[in-house]
Amino acid sequence: MKSLAYPNVGTVLDRTTRLLKQYYLRAFKEEGVDISTEQWVLLDRLHTEGNASQTDLANGTFKDAPTVSRIIDKLAKKKLVERQRFPNDRRRYLVAITPAGKAIHARIMPHVRELRKQTWAGLTEEDYHRLQDLLRHIRCNFEEE
Repeated sequence: MKSLAYPNVGTVLDRTTRLLKQYYLRAFKEEGVDISTEQWVLLDRLHTEGNASQTDLANGTFKDAPTVSRIIDKLAKKKLVERQRFPNDRRRYLVAITPAGKAIHARIMPHVRELRKQTWAGLTEEDYHRLQDLLRHIRCNFEEE
């Protein structure tokens, strides 16, 4: 295999992720909203796709179940989401965004849209899809069989 110019792709991905998180956190703070980027991801998913089980949230956000549970606990403390029992399975919870969560989402979303525009400035939709394909390929290289 030919040597790559940037052999440590993990460092490049980590640096990019950290930079993006800094900008998102700054935007949240400027808006007076005390949530992390991880909390935003779950809040946005619930707003966009509706109520979900903790398992669905974990699978949809590529996070493990204990991490999702902790994030939901924090969002519930802030009264941005609530847990509801599944009607046919008392052991499972359905997570729902609250009216306060919807208000926070509406307040932050304009900033998120601007950050997304900034992120993709100068790039095409084809670039976006190519990046998704490359990242998916890298994940598949490490997934267990």
